[in-house]
Amino acid sequence: MEALVAGVNWLAVGVGTVLSFGLGALWFSPKMFGVKWAAGVGIEISTGAKQPIAAMAMQFVGTLLLAWIIALAVANDALPIGILFVVTSSALLMASNMFGQNSRYATLAEGSFVLTMAAIMIACQLVL
Repeated sequence: MEALVAGVNWLAVGVGTVLSFGLGALWFSPKMFGVKWAAGVGIEISTGAKQPIAAMAMQFVGTLLLAWIIALAVANDALPIGILFVVTSSALLMASNMFGQNSRYATLAEGSFVLTMAAIMIACQLVL
């Protein structure tokens, strides 16, 4: 169990999680990629619509776990392995989108979001 917490920069994990989760609100909003993404996955975005709480909670947990994995990679001088994990996760997410017959736009929006989150998390680990 100690291998999962030794050397982890928890401040960078927290900041990376919050920044990445916040970016998601903007990324999938109508101001950025939200309108075409929503059409591509078959959902409708409307002003004042109720947010899917379970999905948001799961997204937060996943974001936190990714930040933790990045922190472990940095702490163990294994950042290339962390990057490989992120690229693999992004590829699997995009494959799932393709199997679900989501649009190419939606697939790229989601896959590139994972890569962008990881870049933010890596920056937090290196700066904080």
